[in-house]
Amino acid sequence: MKPTKIWILERKSDFSSYTSIRFNEVARNAGIELKLVAPEEIDLIVTKEDKKSIIYNGKIIELPDCLIPRIGTVTYYALAIIRHFERLGVFILNPSQSMETAKDKLSTLQLLSSNNIPIPKTMLAKFPLNTSFVEKEFSYPLIIKTVVGSKGRGVFLVENRNKLNDLVNLLEISKDPKTNLILQEFISASKGRDIRVIVIGGRAIGAMLRTASDDSFKANYSTGGKVISYKIDPTIEWLAVESAKIVGLDIAGIDILFDQNSYKVCEVNSYPGFEGFEKATQINIPEEIFKYILVRLEGTSS
Repeated sequence: MKPTKIWILERKSDFSSYTSIRFNEVARNAGIELKLVAPEEIDLIVTKEDKKSIIYNGKIIELPDCLIPRIGTVTYYALAIIRHFERLGVFILNPSQSMETAKDKLSTLQLLSSNNIPIPKTMLAKFPLNTSFVEKEFSYPLIIKTVVGSKGRGVFLVENRNKLNDLVNLLEISKDPKTNLILQEFISASKGRDIRVIVIGGRAIGAMLRTASDDSFKANYSTGGKVISYKIDPTIEWLAVESAKIVGLDIAGIDILFDQNSYKVCEVNSYPGFEGFEKATQINIPEEIFKYILVRLEGTSS
């Protein structure tokens, strides 16, 4: 029986990351043939000879059984690659449409809100920013985020009008014209802490509590936050699984905020890192992902 072939599409600079090392370790132990592939190593040719339309490092290569895109900022070229693999019948984890939705925080929140998922109140910023209007809709402190971003980057806490104007002016001067900002209510009950749930194949496999290591409002592990395992209650499980389902993600990291006696979904991530998660929960994430892939591939072939 031929080994299952899985490609991970990611930036070449991530080939030596914790995540990639773990995927390689678990794949070897499971007898899975795993290849790390960067978008720039692939050329696409649109042709009737579909199976020969993927060129890897200048050579036609046999297609994998599954492609796992793990790219922070999904470029047009990377999306084109993912869509091409989809057209060729390769199982994609996650699909291109869901990744495109998830990379846009505002689009994700709009989708969740329209499906009655509780979220923080959010507004798309337009320039010049009408500070008086913002203050009618929000109270200080408030959160400013770039629409695209991960690992706590592009997220700012604004305590008053002066800091709001200073930050907006700075961002307006220095930012890429394609960068958009959202304003979001600050959920004080969740300052410096949140819950990260990982969902694989419609199942919440575990959760961790993230807390800031200092007086920061950010709890991300990648920015120095502390992590411990967290027991999933039915509400957290439903919010996480339903959010992943609404966005269309087979693999997702769902960030949930505490809000007094309830919760709000803050973000949905299509390429969650899991170094902190494995440390906190002792759950083998690559193994869970590979198990899900094998079940899906078996269902497809039968």
